[in-house]
Amino acid sequence: MGATSNPCPQSESTCAYALGALAQTDLEAAEAHIASCADCQRELESIERLVNHFIAWPTDVLAPPASLQQRLALRIAEETDNAPIASYRIEWSEPVWEAVAPGIECKLLATDENRQRVSMLVRLAPGASYPPHTHAGVEELFLLDGELWIDERKLYPGDYNYGPPGAGDDLVWSETGCTCVLVTSTKDVLR
Repeated sequence: MGATSNPCPQSESTCAYALGALAQTDLEAAEAHIASCADCQRELESIERLVNHFIAWPTDVLAPPASLQQRLALRIAEETDNAPIASYRIEWSEPVWEAVAPGIECKLLATDENRQRVSMLVRLAPGASYPPHTHAGVEELFLLDGELWIDERKLYPGDYNYGPPGAGDDLVWSETGCTCVLVTSTKDVLR
């Protein structure tokens, strides 16, 4: 048994529960088991962390074609002597750019309300600047295009910037305009 395997015989049911693939009639039993099994609680937490990384991905990238889903549902039903689970498809829509300040636009990718974190694309127009601020949590920025100054450091496409909690940025601006991926706290404080 590998270091990451779950020794509980209910592990497969926990995985199906985490992925929303259990039949409605099995949900209550799975929830009761998970509440009483430390191994399955760890399994559920691990799977949920992984699934949360895919929240902002378009569903057509992650989901198999409907014909494959139907064949899989029928095969699983035959092997488990259960009724086939109806597949569902959530349509993903492209987030829109929103102007948040003069020369600054954001495209929200994902929000984690429990951890008070947000990930987004940020676009600064040439000459635009972001107000001085203090990080309430970790701030991570990856520059996709253009150039960006963060205080005394000039970033180029492909550069990464880490801002620890409690640190602040006094001057964030772009002479050329830029686009970056930003993961930060929803509780940052503007100064």
